[in-house]
Amino acid sequence: MASSSLSAKTAGLGAAPERLSRWRAIRKWIGNQEGWVFIFPWVVGFILLDLGPYIFALIISFLNWDVGRPPSYIGLRNYQAAMTDPLVGKSLWNTAYYTLFHVPVSTVIAFTVAGLLNQKVKGMPIWRTMYYIPSVTSGVGMALIWIWLFASRGPINGFLGWFGIDGPRWLTSTTWAMPALIIMSFWGVGASMVIFLAGLQGVPQHLYEAAEVDGGGWWAKVRHVTIPMMTPYIFLSLILGVIGSFQVVTQALLMTEGGPDNATLFVLLYIWIMGWNAFKMGYAAAISWILFAIIFVATMIQFLGARRWVYYEYQEPG
Repeated sequence: MASSSLSAKTAGLGAAPERLSRWRAIRKWIGNQEGWVFIFPWVVGFILLDLGPYIFALIISFLNWDVGRPPSYIGLRNYQAAMTDPLVGKSLWNTAYYTLFHVPVSTVIAFTVAGLLNQKVKGMPIWRTMYYIPSVTSGVGMALIWIWLFASRGPINGFLGWFGIDGPRWLTSTTWAMPALIIMSFWGVGASMVIFLAGLQGVPQHLYEAAEVDGGGWWAKVRHVTIPMMTPYIFLSLILGVIGSFQVVTQALLMTEGGPDNATLFVLLYIWIMGWNAFKMGYAAAISWILFAIIFVATMIQFLGARRWVYYEYQEPG
């Protein structure tokens, strides 16, 4: 009896660590799934609202679908038609023209404003808020304001009149309609400004002190300290700026409707016209995938070029 009781106790002691290790394994597995639990709503939203429409757009790009008629498979004809469509070429040129001027100038403006807002001045949070608000303003509301500003007898032409300059008909001129939209785009530099401001606050102060000891003035500090340390943020701003420039639609739709004479016809606006005005959904989807390919190539080119000028603090020299 004593030996059997001792054996039972020994067996119980051996089973306890086994149950404990099993429980720890279960808890570890549950802990590993917590991340999936937190991102589950995002995954569902991505599949339903992003990935699903992407796949659907790719499918209908091979179809002749005019919404009111049953779709029919036509292979690559939509893509072939887009390659020879003069309006596709015109819209790509307009988009490239807008990007060429909007991205670098808005980056310089945002960087300059961020530098000014990085100073220790009373009331600085108010100034930062004032510069950031336009970037979160409704696109429709902002477009209506700028329509009034660019009117023939609007404030901008009135200001030019003080200097004896006869202001142009901004939004009704094939020459000045695109520059008007580019000027308007500088109003929303607040998003890039916030990125630059965060980067400027992370620049080590001892680097400025070292430059000052070496006799460097403010320009030497900007050139040899600030700009090199800010290259990752500049690179991010350029990436987002180029992608955003290829997706302009609200301003052109409300302010010029792509005119005059297609002078402000952007690619995304043309896709919208083909899809929701002409109801050529298959053709519009094909153009959207061509646009995706262009944005992808442009982004990859920027990443390849970034190796030459973007400096990361943690990277090893050479």
